[in-house]
Amino acid sequence: MMTSPARPKLYHITHVDNLRAIAAAGELLSDAAMIAQGGPVQAVGMSGIKRLRLEEREVACHPGTKVGDYVPFSFCPRSVMLYVSHRSNHPGPGYRAGQEPIMHLEMDLHTVVQWAQRTGTRWAFSLSNAAAYYTEFRARLEELDQLDWTAIVATDFRSAEVKERKQAEFLVHGRLPFALIEHIGQP
Repeated sequence: MMTSPARPKLYHITHVDNLRAIAAAGELLSDAAMIAQGGPVQAVGMSGIKRLRLEEREVACHPGTKVGDYVPFSFCPRSVMLYVSHRSNHPGPGYRAGQEPIMHLEMDLHTVVQWAQRTGTRWAFSLSNAAAYYTEFRARLEELDQLDWTAIVATDFRSAEVKERKQAEFLVHGRLPFALIEHIGQP
């Protein structure tokens, strides 16, 4: 298994129609915070899984918080969710407009963690899909090597094990500043 990169990048996907509101607010919001403010302009993702993340899946290293309380990031630009959006053939997604209007917001993991430490904002990462019942969460940079970086960068994820580990997520509680975004682009 690979060790973690020196400067891991984080990727948040959103619909292009959401960028104006994100920039105007000056921050990215968790699903829970977005819903409290009336929701995103255009949701991307599977509504059933989003509900589980909001209502049921607790982030074990931060008791009392749910996955939906966090802004989610993948560790790779070619996520499984992006592939599902590209294929537009999964029965779960409410979003079916394909990959073209999807934008990547890229950030540096260490920059995000430094900001979180300065502001007292909780963060965590999951070793697999954060919505899964069995996933494990961590909240220490020293534990990044527990991620399966070989699976995270894999382009062939037909194996169920690779697919699960590729879906590891980085989570930031509540919100984080738009200014931390290093790049915006299409996948």
